[in-house]
Amino acid sequence: MQRMTRREPQGRRGRPAAPKGVALALPVGKSPTGPLYTQVYRQVREHILSGALRPGSRLPSARTLAADLRVSRNTVEAAFLQLVSEGFVERRIGSGSVVARAMAEGAPFAPGARGGRAAAPAPAGGAAAALSRRGRLMTDLGLAEIAADQPAGLCATDVAGFPAETWNRLLFRHARRGEASVYRPADPSGLPALREALAEHLRLTRGVQCQARQVLVVSSTQQAIDLAARLLLDPGATALVEEPGYPGARAALLAAGATVRGVPVDGEGLVAERLPERPGARLLYITPSHQFPLGVTLSLARRLALLHWAARTGAWILEDDYDSEFRYDGRPLAALQGLDREGRVLYLGTCNKVLFPGLRLAYLVVPAPLVDAFAAGRRISDGFSPPLPQAVLADFLAGGYFASYLRQARAHYAACRDALVRRVTRAWDGVPLGRSDTGLHLVAYLPRGSNDTRLVRGLPDAGFGVSPLSRYYYGEARHRGLLLFYGATTPERIVRGVGLLAPQVTPLLKGATRPVVP
Repeated sequence: MQRMTRREPQGRRGRPAAPKGVALALPVGKSPTGPLYTQVYRQVREHILSGALRPGSRLPSARTLAADLRVSRNTVEAAFLQLVSEGFVERRIGSGSVVARAMAEGAPFAPGARGGRAAAPAPAGGAAAALSRRGRLMTDLGLAEIAADQPAGLCATDVAGFPAETWNRLLFRHARRGEASVYRPADPSGLPALREALAEHLRLTRGVQCQARQVLVVSSTQQAIDLAARLLLDPGATALVEEPGYPGARAALLAAGATVRGVPVDGEGLVAERLPERPGARLLYITPSHQFPLGVTLSLARRLALLHWAARTGAWILEDDYDSEFRYDGRPLAALQGLDREGRVLYLGTCNKVLFPGLRLAYLVVPAPLVDAFAAGRRISDGFSPPLPQAVLADFLAGGYFASYLRQARAHYAACRDALVRRVTRAWDGVPLGRSDTGLHLVAYLPRGSNDTRLVRGLPDAGFGVSPLSRYYYGEARHRGLLLFYGATTPERIVRGVGLLAPQVTPLLKGATRPVVP
């Protein structure tokens, strides 16, 4: 719709005077974007910001504009009041409504709006040039993680099997009580009831040696790693990770400014003999109970060697126990932290994987001397985790609901694991499989030289997560294969999906040397 214009009258000394009025044609009507008055407000504001309405320009009266737009006068008055309150418009007795003269200095939004000068050119390199070096690094790392994501999430769990009715009942109980504690700011370390429940659970099920005060409630494993990296590592300090290993840990350490180096993993876990003997490495990130991604378990001899190494060199060990609750063959293994006598191990776990991803609650158990430092670090990073879900989780643990759900979940995931192993063994020409006694994924190994990344790009949707093994290496990939994630699927979908992928996978095995399994 075309806007009507009027010739500007000349004032003293030939300068253009403020026009007596400007006719506006604004596209307003029923819209999901908001009520009519906000539409009028936004349109007038846009005319001002773009320079179409210049400082000092008189606006039509509310009565006139209401008639032109076929809306009520109250609608226009509400829009004008908003514009006045934000400083875009001035209203003076006898002069009507005019565009605020302050806009001449405050809003050079349109090209040429101030003295005909063109807008400043965008910085070279676009948005990336405006970021700090750390910002560019975090962007690159984050985009790589986003690109590797799949719609259901590779490490997602079976949300449909979670006892939502029980959880909601506990949630409503706290909501009905109206407890002030769940609405006020919380302790940065977490609600005392939840920390007590987590400490008790970890002592009984994982052999973790801790008191409730050593438990720090965070939102995720990723936040725990990030917080530990920023508190324990100076820029340029050396941090060690498993090779292959969890990309999220590597990314958090790099984003904290650390120099990251990989330590190889074999059939007994991280090769302790490859750790640097001289002091210098400040932190080691490790998944000893169920190595990610290979699935092997760190042997007792190597666990003891790691603890001796940390005590000797002054390094910290960050133990990620991300999915050891799901152990199907034998009893869960005790945590590395339970063997630590020198206070060098920080232990972290997550409820987001065990219960449901949207919970956003995890925990970090720190040595006693670090308790105050980590609480302070959490305070200035994001304050605290929401108290209400913490209170519900505390009840869920203390009431025995967690243990009951865990038994059912283990049975379901064990059935998925069994279906995956049987079907892959039969349909994929005997492709070698990695360890599958714990967790929610396993590795199907491919012959050396296979391009597992390209293979995954060409695979159809199998109904479960598939990721190339080479993605998890920091340097050159020593093994090729497919990570098969069965946490968010069913045995029936697994059987169909494995058969669907067989035509793409089995040709790689024809005539090839049998892959070596770590």
